[in-house]
Amino acid sequence: MALEKLRIATRRSQLAMVQTNWVKKELEKAHPGIIISVEAMATQGDKILDVALAKIGDKGLFTKELEAQMLVGRADIAVHSLKDLPTNLPEGLMLGCITEREDPADALVVNKKFQDQALETMPKGSIVGTSSLRRLAQLRHHYPNLVFKDVRGNVITRLEKLDSGEYDCLILAAAGLTRLGFGERIHQLIPNNISLHAVGQGALGIECLEGKTEVLNIIKSLEHNATSKRCLAERAFLRELEGGCQVPIGVSSEVSHQELILTGMVASLDGKQLIRDRKRGDIEDPEAIGIALANELKTQGAMEILQEIFKTMRPES
Repeated sequence: MALEKLRIATRRSQLAMVQTNWVKKELEKAHPGIIISVEAMATQGDKILDVALAKIGDKGLFTKELEAQMLVGRADIAVHSLKDLPTNLPEGLMLGCITEREDPADALVVNKKFQDQALETMPKGSIVGTSSLRRLAQLRHHYPNLVFKDVRGNVITRLEKLDSGEYDCLILAAAGLTRLGFGERIHQLIPNNISLHAVGQGALGIECLEGKTEVLNIIKSLEHNATSKRCLAERAFLRELEGGCQVPIGVSSEVSHQELILTGMVASLDGKQLIRDRKRGDIEDPEAIGIALANELKTQGAMEILQEIFKTMRPES
């Protein structure tokens, strides 16, 4: 008997709702007749807006409440920005589908008085807003003359802070800006040689219960094969390094014929240490490529850098 209803759990942030409604619409097109409902809720990460993410930990910060809804039978799937989804999922849950990726690059957004500047020409002492340790470490490495300041809140709140003069520029995900209709605010896409993006950035991950074949068959209609392979390699790289979304680990991936090329980076918080390398391999075994690259960076001192970072982030007893 075909599944008649599908319940989606999601965050209630504006970006999450845009993404979830896109998934809902696409599933309805692919499976006419199915009744799809959306249950939106605030997660811990949505509620804590006055503390830097790195200080409160990150594993499941934006996902735990959604996962609980599935585990207690109140939702069938959860839609996530894939970069927010931990690489190790709770028992009984699985990553069922990865959708086609928007541009995963980081983007520079500037206050109007800097419209004639690029990231590399911003004046010394310019205040750059970012809440990502990954972006912070890489930009400190390349632009030690700039001043970096934490920024929290949703995209609209951050843009308002920028426009009011609290920051001279922001670094945000291009994908989020595009999905929210702020694509025209992208002043510059930051190239990979300056800032490798977050694992899974630009893609959506649909999480579901293991063993629910009917649900899995429905959501698989949104699977994008090349994006999925790239993101599986990226997630394997992150998992092997035992990192989370609030650790300075960045990636870039591309597909060329049957080959997947993965670039990865680990940096210290001050940006003074930065190691990066790349691996390539068969696209049909993406996780092996991610693991091989992580192990290569380990030989170059990645774990020592990460262990120092973990010490600074560990809550005081």
